[in-house]
Amino acid sequence: MTAFTDTCPVFSFSKCRCVSVLRFKDSRMDDVWLVDFYAPWCGYCKKLEPVWQEVGAELSRSGSPVRVGKMDATAYSGMASEFGVRGYPTIKLLKGELAYNYKGPRTKDDVIEFANRVAGPAVRSLPSRQMFEHVLKRHSVLFLYVGGESPLKEKYTEVASELIVYTYFFSASEDVLPESVTLHELPSVLVFKDGTYFTYDEYEDGSLSSWVNRERFQSYLPIDGFTLYELGETGTAIPEHAKSFTDVLCSSLSSRDFQFGHMDGNDYINSLIMGEVSVPSIIILNTSNEQYFLPAEPVEDLQQLLQFFSSVLDGSAPAYGGDGFLQRIKRVAYDARSTVMSVFRSSPLLGCFLFGLPLGVISLMCYGICMAESEDDTELMKRDGFTDEEEDEGEEEEQQRLTAGAEDTGEEDEDAEKINQKSPSEKKVD
Repeated sequence: MTAFTDTCPVFSFSKCRCVSVLRFKDSRMDDVWLVDFYAPWCGYCKKLEPVWQEVGAELSRSGSPVRVGKMDATAYSGMASEFGVRGYPTIKLLKGELAYNYKGPRTKDDVIEFANRVAGPAVRSLPSRQMFEHVLKRHSVLFLYVGGESPLKEKYTEVASELIVYTYFFSASEDVLPESVTLHELPSVLVFKDGTYFTYDEYEDGSLSSWVNRERFQSYLPIDGFTLYELGETGTAIPEHAKSFTDVLCSSLSSRDFQFGHMDGNDYINSLIMGEVSVPSIIILNTSNEQYFLPAEPVEDLQQLLQFFSSVLDGSAPAYGGDGFLQRIKRVAYDARSTVMSVFRSSPLLGCFLFGLPLGVISLMCYGICMAESEDDTELMKRDGFTDEEEDEGEEEEQQRLTAGAEDTGEEDEDAEKINQKSPSEKKVD
């Protein structure tokens, strides 16, 4: 963009550089921008800052057409909302009217690879077999359209524009393919991975978008929280196991049924299933409904492992977890408990402050409410002309009046009885 003459590899859009922001809004459609939307108080944003500077320097040094910038989303909340920013940091590649979200690891190499992939055409052409073999060596997974113009190519281009954030899409003529690749019909869409290839079949595989989304992963891969989240969008069953069985498992079971992988440690899995699993363990996760399966007994050989996988496929293995209402309540309680425990383990003093302070405030509020009610009762009694002591004295005086009245009544009764006992002559004299 000729309007930007800043020599810094990363353009910073903040309140103090409003002119640059206005120029960015006016001319961003003409260039490709990789923008980090951040908040000044965000710890993850601060951690990303040195990586972002390296990304900008590397793309500038390599002559990439991608311009790198960072924008204070709290200062320009309107523009952040326009691009759908809901958290920090958010990395987006802006290309014309399209905005692509980056969801991968926040490392220099991964961000640069994403920028170069998405900045280019959605579908890249392979003019020769030599070029095909070159990209096949560079990429662990790639999709290839073979044939001329057709409705399938239009659909392929549409899917590529949507999913280029994850993988590469190419097109070529049939003579570019090696002799080992056999096509039953043209046009065709293929995926190359794990040293082999698979052909898309609309009747067996469903929509092209769903098929690409499932096949963009290798048959076996290391799994972390991010990868598991990405796999969850495909609804695939994910067996995680010790590495010793990997090669045999992948050759014995269809990758169409399972996505194989391994995860170091058990912390993430423990939080996922809200339980405790030993290491090494084998667990199958159904990402479509959050259910999981565990072997009924320890797996000691390959045959037992294959039987366990078969029992999951035929529905005889018991399923745990799920996404039901009670399970969601259990998840909320477990997450709350885990958060409290992690805070106290990492910093007991901070935990006491974070949880003790609100409890103290609540206690003071309750005490104040109770005292206010008591004072209201006392005030009401004062308005009626009584206090507690005055009320007690009034009761005593009333009791004394009643006692004195009873004594006077007794004396009058005795005098009347004496008069009645007198003789008529005495009454006459009286």
